[in-house]
Amino acid sequence: MNSVRWGSKIGFVLAAAGSAIGLGALWRFPYMTAEHGGGAFLLVFLIMTLFIGMPLLLSEFVIGRSSQRNPIEGFEYLGGKKFYRVFGWLGNIAVFLLLSFYSVIGGWILIYLVVALGDAVNLIQIDNYGAAFEGIIANPLYVVVAQGVFILLTAFIVAKGVQEGLERASKVMMPLLFVLFLIVIIRSVTLPGAMEGIAFFLTPDISGIDSTALLYALGQSFFALSIGATTMITYSSYLGEEHNLTQSALSIVIMNVVISIMAGLAIFPAIASLGMEAAEGPGLVFIVLPQVFGEIPLGVLFYILFIGAFLFATLTSSISMIEINVANAIKGNESKRRSRAYMFGFFVFLAGIPSALSYGVLSDVIIFGRSIFDNVDFLVSNIMLPVGALVSTLFVGFIIDRRVTMNQLDVDESSKMYGLYKFWMLMLRFVLPIVILIVFAVSIIG
Repeated sequence: MNSVRWGSKIGFVLAAAGSAIGLGALWRFPYMTAEHGGGAFLLVFLIMTLFIGMPLLLSEFVIGRSSQRNPIEGFEYLGGKKFYRVFGWLGNIAVFLLLSFYSVIGGWILIYLVVALGDAVNLIQIDNYGAAFEGIIANPLYVVVAQGVFILLTAFIVAKGVQEGLERASKVMMPLLFVLFLIVIIRSVTLPGAMEGIAFFLTPDISGIDSTALLYALGQSFFALSIGATTMITYSSYLGEEHNLTQSALSIVIMNVVISIMAGLAIFPAIASLGMEAAEGPGLVFIVLPQVFGEIPLGVLFYILFIGAFLFATLTSSISMIEINVANAIKGNESKRRSRAYMFGFFVFLAGIPSALSYGVLSDVIIFGRSIFDNVDFLVSNIMLPVGALVSTLFVGFIIDRRVTMNQLDVDESSKMYGLYKFWMLMLRFVLPIVILIVFAVSIIG
């Protein structure tokens, strides 16, 4: 049983929001919005996040706090059978693999932060950002060293513990993330012609929404909240009974949505002002945006701020991924935290090297038509995380004692909230499993 606790409600909310806010909000959301209707996609994403994402998030909170144990032991404790430990192991393996390629992108961000700083003092000059990006990710020394530094930063924070490491880092990085984004947004929306980008992003045109856009919005809301990897189960296991789970879940959903909107307001007005188009994933952050900010007065400074915000968001997510494995390994014995944090960091680093090299010396290694990096991404994002989310919703809906879930949400049959509780249980048992299976099938086929 966990003996450590979050020092404050805001510390938990910021850490959990930091876990959720990462590449999903800053990397995937902008280009998906660009491809699927702009404001209409944003509207559907908001609806899906509130009615699909939040119930799933709340189910993981219930598992974590009611068990007060790491996910592996928690599933067994609540389910009453040793077999249920498999569900915890699934989350462990998923986040381990996820961080192995996530840390590669974290390394790219560190490299580009150095590049942007070098550009600011005229030590580095880049004429072709597309060629520069291809050259950087193909250089084995750059990508492996950068990935290692990123993992080391992550392990260092986790080694400090829940309050001194996770909570303190989140209390610094999350507010800074908002401030940095706000500065970039102010610059972006004041550019000539920026209103066209704002209108595209915030004005919903329902005619632009089709079944594909609906499914992508659903998938985005699903993955944007870090659901399915037992991250939130681990974080909520450090919560005391005084915390209101529903309020915490709503706060995290709102923060995630706000950051997604801020990312759009930082990107679309600037792109519209210069007549450029949003590209997918790496192309947007490392190719298009440097060109965009390069055309703006003091643009290098604003790009540095954007990359800094991107780094903070990526770090807060990676922290939670190592924390899951550390929590399962130390089993509440905090004296082992430091050694286990660096041990898992080292193993993740080794596991991530093939992904780091998959655009360079291992670029010829193609499996199922995809690179090593893309295969690991596909395995985790399209298979393991949906399965993990399906496990959580069915586990809370059918296996956990109903009295436990009611106690965690502080409701009884005479409570005014009992109707909402019954609706939530109905969603967990019959609606969300179908939704998850649809997303799973489409992601596999697609």
